[in-house]
Amino acid sequence: MTADGHLINICFHGVGEPERDLEPGEDRYWVGRDPFLAILDEVAAWPAVRISFDDGNLSDLSVGLPALVDRNLTADFFVLAGRLGEPGSLDAAGVRELRRHGMAIGTHGMSHRSWRAMDPATVHDELVVARERLTAAAGSPVDLAACPLGRYDRRLLGALRRLGYTRVFTSDRRPARPGAWLQPRFSVRRGDTPASLRAEVLARPSRYRRARLAAVGIAKRLR
Repeated sequence: MTADGHLINICFHGVGEPERDLEPGEDRYWVGRDPFLAILDEVAAWPAVRISFDDGNLSDLSVGLPALVDRNLTADFFVLAGRLGEPGSLDAAGVRELRRHGMAIGTHGMSHRSWRAMDPATVHDELVVARERLTAAAGSPVDLAACPLGRYDRRLLGALRRLGYTRVFTSDRRPARPGAWLQPRFSVRRGDTPASLRAEVLARPSRYRRARLAAVGIAKRLR
């Protein structure tokens, strides 16, 4: 754990070179291979870190997995079930390869849409059908979820609990309590360096910033 007993969740999206068309704004979270490796070396030295990858990009397998294996690290991979087998994305064999190396597979839903304000049919598609598809691909149960676009609300969290998800990850950019069901993460952005990430994540935030981050999280959970 960190000095104050917290866990740091670090999330990568795309690493290396994109092999598919990116969604508007997505390039902000795409990190080149060399910066990715440098940041991975940095966070691997921190006292309490959990690493994850979102979206199920093919680079998770071609760039992310070898780098993790070389450093004796593991990570959670949150895969978009609707992109399985599409160009530039993981297929079922790639998901199984991640599992074979000890990586955890979680769901990022079906279509990379916000999970807020979904109608019942969309809830079923995003939270049930997507998980079933990823479970079949991985060959093992999927009980972790990461909220697409970092958006969630009380109704969604209730649905995820009822469906038996054991841990849910967000993008709230603050440290996490190790045993908490809801896990905030710091997403790595294009232009981040080991030094900039260290300064943001490990430096103790001001009392104002701590209060603001806590208030944002409470507002999301209650709305």
